[in-house]
Amino acid sequence: MIEEVNDTNFTEETSDGLALVDFWASWCGPCRMQSPILEQLDDEFDDSQLKIYKMNVDENPDTPRMFGIMSIPTLLLKKDGEVIDQVVGVHSLDQLKSIVNNNLA
Repeated sequence: MIEEVNDTNFTEETSDGLALVDFWASWCGPCRMQSPILEQLDDEFDDSQLKIYKMNVDENPDTPRMFGIMSIPTLLLKKDGEVIDQVVGVHSLDQLKSIVNNNLA
C-alpha cells in the first residue's frame, strides 16, 4: 500500500528497510503519469521487501529542499534510512523493478 509522508514523519517512516519515495505535485503531468506505474510496482513487492511513499512537494517543502530535489517526479530510494539511489523523471515498471531488485540484497 502506498502511503503519504510529510516533513514531520518522513525520517521515521523511511528509516527501516527499503523505501521508495515519490516526490510529486498535483499540477505535474509527468507525476500523474508515474503514479499508476508506482501502483503496479507496489503490487509486485510485499511490504516487507519494499515500502512506497508519496510526498507532495507543495505541501512539504522542507524534505525536498534537504535532499536537493529540484525536478519532479523524483524517486528517492532509501535503505535503512540512507539514500542509496535517486532517479528523476517518469520510469517504466521494468526500470523501477530493476532498481528495486538491484538493492534488495
